Amino acid sequence: MTEGYVCLILHAHLPFIRHPEHPWFLEERWLFEAINDCYLPLLDVLDGLARDGVRTRLTLSLTPTLMAGLDDEHLRDRFAAHLRDLVELARKEEDRTRHSEYHHLAQFYAHRFSRHLASYEGRGRDLVSAFARHQDEGRLEILASAATHAYLPLLGSEQAARAQVITGVEAYRRRLGRSPRGFWLPECGYRPGLDHFLAEAGVEYVILETHGVTHAVPRPRYGYLAPITMPAGVKAFGRDPESSKQVWSADEGYPGDPWYRDYYRDIGFDLDYDYVRPHLGPPGQRLCTGFKYHRITHRRSEHKELYQPHAAWERAVVHAGNFVFNRAKQVEWHRGHMDRLPFLVCPYDAELFGHWWFEGPWWLDQVVRMLQNHPVLEPATCGDYLDRYPKNQRCQPSLSSWGCRGYSEVWLEGSNDWLHRHLHVAARRMEELARHFERPSYLERRALNQAARELMLAQASDWAFILKTGTFPGYARRRFKGHIAGFLELYHGLKRGTLDEARVVTLENQTPLLHHVDYQVFRPGEAARAAGS
Repeated sequence: MTEGYVCLILHAHLPFIRHPEHPWFLEERWLFEAINDCYLPLLDVLDGLARDGVRTRLTLSLTPTLMAGLDDEHLRDRFAAHLRDLVELARKEEDRTRHSEYHHLAQFYAHRFSRHLASYEGRGRDLVSAFARHQDEGRLEILASAATHAYLPLLGSEQAARAQVITGVEAYRRRLGRSPRGFWLPECGYRPGLDHFLAEAGVEYVILETHGVTHAVPRPRYGYLAPITMPAGVKAFGRDPESSKQVWSADEGYPGDPWYRDYYRDIGFDLDYDYVRPHLGPPGQRLCTGFKYHRITHRRSEHKELYQPHAAWERAVVHAGNFVFNRAKQVEWHRGHMDRLPFLVCPYDAELFGHWWFEGPWWLDQVVRMLQNHPVLEPATCGDYLDRYPKNQRCQPSLSSWGCRGYSEVWLEGSNDWLHRHLHVAARRMEELARHFERPSYLERRALNQAARELMLAQASDWAFILKTGTFPGYARRRFKGHIAGFLELYHGLKRGTLDEARVVTLENQTPLLHHVDYQVFRPGEAARAAGS
């Protein structure tokens, strides 16, 4: 007899990075690694579950910038070339290791990368449609998200937050051919009032960090074990902290197990430079190739044992069993105190599965299979739960986010606080343009829409996050400043009547995404006035 539900949510997001002006661009590899390590393996898991008739109810968010990257023909061509290069390197590795203990791992990667290349081409290079098919067939519930993954609580403008929500939901409708039920708030960032924009966009529910729900007013009767209804009618689900720690934590969680693959040991750094040089790109700098032959072993030791895929798979099975066992004990404990079945929301970054935690897709596959006909637990999406329990306690959630300390600190601290004054001024100027240009000419409309696009791209939470972590800060600064400069150039050209059509076209060509952006979304609407009151 079912005693409670488990909702596994994978949040898939990357910023839109595309640089055809360069023959090779390092940051484009973020997408290539995510496809190779995460998205293709996840699709293989879903295909296998479908083939075996396993009842599957998973949730996946696909942000507009990620979908644009996956759909871009330039990036598709470059990724296919990247895979072909890995296949070539795999053949070299098979020859190099033929008489060594590494040979079986070289064969493992040769098979893996060849299979991925065949899978990518076999899907017509269209991964968004592959995920959409699983939604259409009932295995996935895909969430919408903000247009450029902006951190909504800090945008400093009701209209800017509304524009991100409305534009993001419209991107989902246009690409997936249906309206979303749920919406992934970037970084789980919420502040009171955002629910009015979500309701205006037709969103039914969002996911909040645990304390966003447990600190709501009045205090929710069931804490994070059931959704609450926000003032505008949108439902909010809270993250289950116990399941999060078991999967997220590198020290206490499953990914740190010494039998799992070590992400940081890679032949791109370990082998002779001249040997790996042809596979490092034109700059020739050492970087990860994806060929990793060692397991974590002892985290603080330089010595690493040889990776053993089958042993790692067995550990993934054990950890999947542990996860399901603990979730069953949770719902059994809480069931007697509720008038409904408890609902455990388990959200994770999708890129954890396969990229940082190589065995993550194996683990996920086993969890779903173990939930099949489980005596206590049942897999479900947030939409499934709302279908069963449509009426929920009305509360006002608190300001909250995930990340360090849980109250926006990651996106507003010493390394990145300077971004926000520029974003706030630009948002006010965008609203000024939206009010002023009621009947723009054809060129003015294109410039207005491009100005909105530049502002939204500058608002992406990725730039503040990268500056905080210190990874690739130069690129983050260049992207942010470039989009702000593009916005200001268009703003002044519109205000002064000095638009240069060739320049507008250039900016459009540099940002081939969100083609449906309408600058008028920055005009105050009823929801914006309600949120600001």
